[in-house]
Amino acid sequence: MAGLKMNVGNKDRKARGVVGIILIGVGIAMMGTWGLVVGIIGLIPLVTALIGWCPLYSLFKIDTCKLLRH
Repeated sequence: MAGLKMNVGNKDRKARGVVGIILIGVGIAMMGTWGLVVGIIGLIPLVTALIGWCPLYSLFKIDTCKLLRH
């Protein structure tokens, strides 16, 4: 992941991970087309939590982990 500077802080990552897991669980429980849609949407916050980088944060120059950098 060269060139991707982390921009998602620890609290943000934890929240994204929880939301992603919940959405995926809801999607599995719903089944069908809407369940698949909800599950796929749940992958977005989960993946951004795992890699620590959010493309929308980069676009809007948001950085929730800049307090860790000096």
